[in-house]
Amino acid sequence: MESFHPAMNLPFSYTFSTTLTGSSSSGTTATSITNTWMDPRIWSKLPQRLLDRVIAFLPPPAFFRARSVCKRWYALLFSDTFLELYLQVSPRHHWFLFFKHKTLKSYIYRNNTSGGDQGDINVRAPPCEGYIFDPYDITWYRLSFALIPPGFSPASSSGGLVCCVSDEAGPKSIILCNPILGSLTQLPPTLRPRLFPSIGLTVSPTSIDVTVAGDDMISPFAVKNLTAENFHIDGGGFYSIWGTNSSLPRLCSLESGRMVYVGAKFYCMNFSPFSVLAHDVAANIWCKIQAPMRRFLRSPNLVESKGKLLLVAAVEKSKLNVPKSFRLWSLQSCGTTWVEVERMPQQLYVQFAELEGGNGFACVGNGEFIVIMIRGSDKALLFDIFRKIWQWIPPCPYSQDGGVGGSNGRDSELHGFAYEPRLATPVTGLLDQLTLPFQPFNG
Repeated sequence: MESFHPAMNLPFSYTFSTTLTGSSSSGTTATSITNTWMDPRIWSKLPQRLLDRVIAFLPPPAFFRARSVCKRWYALLFSDTFLELYLQVSPRHHWFLFFKHKTLKSYIYRNNTSGGDQGDINVRAPPCEGYIFDPYDITWYRLSFALIPPGFSPASSSGGLVCCVSDEAGPKSIILCNPILGSLTQLPPTLRPRLFPSIGLTVSPTSIDVTVAGDDMISPFAVKNLTAENFHIDGGGFYSIWGTNSSLPRLCSLESGRMVYVGAKFYCMNFSPFSVLAHDVAANIWCKIQAPMRRFLRSPNLVESKGKLLLVAAVEKSKLNVPKSFRLWSLQSCGTTWVEVERMPQQLYVQFAELEGGNGFACVGNGEFIVIMIRGSDKALLFDIFRKIWQWIPPCPYSQDGGVGGSNGRDSELHGFAYEPRLATPVTGLLDQLTLPFQPFNG
C-alpha cells in the first residue's frame, strides 16, 4: 500500500445540506434519540475491528469527515489492515464524474511546427477539477485534479481510476489517477501517432486493460481510423505494453473518446450509418453490430447498466405517422439482437425536446442509473432503471465558478463518466515496474 501518502490534501470541498424528513416538533425527543445513538458509553466499548467495519461502509465524503474525529481514524487511510477490510466489505457507489466541456484543438507534430505565435506560452491553464454527482442523494461534490499536468484530458474511468490522455498529436501519453487519493501512475506512450482516439479502460482487482483506437495519423495533417492497440497487465505476471495491435473494420467512423466495457468487450458507436463496434479483448477481434432503427436514430449513446449494454437514442420517423420518442434498447446475450426495454414518457419527451432544441445529448450509465445531458446547457435528466423514475437533476453549483458565458453557454456543458470512488486501488501496484518519469508536455 505504498501509494497512500500521508502528506495528501483532502480532495473534497465539503458543503453539505441536511434535510430531515418527518422530524418531530419536539426538540427534546430529537435530542433524546441523538443522545441515545451517540452515547459514548456505548461506542467506547465497541471493538476496534467492529468500528472499522462500520467506517468502511461510509461513502467517501462521510469517511473524510470522520477522519477529523481522532488521530486513529485520521490514520485509517494509511492502515493496511483497514484498507484490506475496506476492499472486502465496502459497498459499491454508482456515482458519476463530470468535467467541463473542453474544445479539442487541431494539434500537429511539434517537430513540424516552426515559429508561430508564442505570446501565450507562459500562460498557465487553471487546475483541472471534476464534479461528482451522487444519484442516490442527488448531491454534487467538487473534486480537485490539481496533480494532472497541463495538456491532458480525462477520457475514461473504471475501478476508481480516471484515465487522462495527452492532447498533443502523436504517440499518446496516458495517466491513471485515483482522485480520491491524489495518486498518479503514468503508462508508457502508445506506439502509433494519433490525434483524438477513442479510449477504453477496464480495471479489475487484479488487472488493467486499456484500448486506444482510431484517429491514426497517416500524415501530420490527416487522420484515418485504421488500427487499435492494447495495453494489458495482470497479477499473474503477464503484461503487454501496446504489443497487441488489431485492424478496425473498414469504413468505420468512431465517436472520439467514447468506449463502454461490458462482458469482456469494449463497445463504441460507429457513424454513417449508425452501427456498434465491438472489440473482444481476449481474442483481439473487432466486429460490427447493426443498430436498431438505425435510419431514424438521433444522438445514439452506449451505456453500461448492471452488466448489460444499452443503446439510448431519440427516434424521429419524420415520414411516418409515429410520434418522436426517446428509447432504450438492450443488447441480448446472442450479441446481435436488440430489445426495446424503456421509453421516456411522451409528455416528458416533449419538454425534453423543447429544451434540447436539436442540439443533441450525451448519456452515461452506472449501475441502475442513466444521466442524459443536453449539449450546450447545464440541463440533465436522471433515469432510475429499476424504479422507472425520471427526474431533472439540479445544475452543478460548482461548474459555474469562474465560467465564461453564463449558465446557458457552452462553458456550462459537462461531459462525464461512470465513476466508483475507492479509497484503495492496489492494482496500480502492478504498474510500479513500468513507472516512468513525467515528461514536459505543451498542452
